[in-house]
Amino acid sequence: MSNIKVNITELLQVLDDTPPEHNIMLIGNHGIGKSEILTKYYSDKGMRVVALFLGQMSDPGDLIGLPHMNEDTGKTDFMPPYWFPIDGKPIVLFLDELNRARPEILQTIMDLALNRKLAGRELPEGSRVISAVNAGDQYQLTDLDPALVSRFNIVVFQPTVQEWLLWAKKSSLDPRVISFIEENPFWLDKDPDRKENADTGLEKTPDRRAWKRVSDVLKGVKEISSSKLKTISSIVGAKGASVFYKSLSERKLITGKDVLEDFEKVKTVLEKYALHDLSVINDSIFRVLETGDIKGSKKIAGNLVAYFTFLTGKKKEAAAHFANLYVQQTYSSAVQFIAVNAPQVSAEMIQYIQGI
Repeated sequence: MSNIKVNITELLQVLDDTPPEHNIMLIGNHGIGKSEILTKYYSDKGMRVVALFLGQMSDPGDLIGLPHMNEDTGKTDFMPPYWFPIDGKPIVLFLDELNRARPEILQTIMDLALNRKLAGRELPEGSRVISAVNAGDQYQLTDLDPALVSRFNIVVFQPTVQEWLLWAKKSSLDPRVISFIEENPFWLDKDPDRKENADTGLEKTPDRRAWKRVSDVLKGVKEISSSKLKTISSIVGAKGASVFYKSLSERKLITGKDVLEDFEKVKTVLEKYALHDLSVINDSIFRVLETGDIKGSKKIAGNLVAYFTFLTGKKKEAAAHFANLYVQQTYSSAVQFIAVNAPQVSAEMIQYIQGI
């Protein structure tokens, strides 16, 4: 697929840059947060978001409203559907499952996408039309007319693992789920051992929405019983649940919070870690700083300085990874914390990147 690919940060920038009269089509897998991200983004701007699940509509009347006789003109009009903004305020119309819609529904969408009209009724000025589609052989989809596709700016939405982990941290998901995905990021969206195009639609596999459900199941639970494991299996599949349970039983990686609370205490263990493990810890440190999940700026800054000095002295590839996280846009609050409370680390990281 040759269309532009964006993560969450880049998607929000695209939404900022796109004029209201342009339509946007998001392409992405299920369970990656398309509707949640759009709803929050526009709700924060004071706009009402109307989500219509086109795959569930059986008749154009579900979209354009029901016909009735206009007693004044003697002609047939269409009553506005429940979602139509009759107050004149602009809305964001989110057309989910566009390529699951029946052909007759798609014909109705043509006029909406081109003229911003439904049965002759115009959307308020400033309204936006955004659609979402799935792509892949594992979905039962309707082929979209090229004329309809041409009415949309197309964006492939691929949020990163780091963005999901940051969201998970801010949303207080169970630390065991967060730690597992930190160490096994390839399990976030699928079974990594599964062959391409092998999905029958009947076998349960992991996705981002599923790991949130696992966190819900584990809330307030200290030990994972056999019955709980079966419940988790129903959410992420038997293999996903088995790998998750085994990971929790066998190994616990040092966390970013451990480093920031007392670097000297964990230094000896860190010296044994390979690049992958240290990269996981680097990301964890930035997430802790981003969410403010630790108190005591002076103590944190001191341990941060000691940790980066350790990396530059003995683990140079991990130091490069840490510095790269600093210059990315994912952890803006963490970058601000480092710049204010540990300026020497900030300066060293910039120099380190320039020297690579």
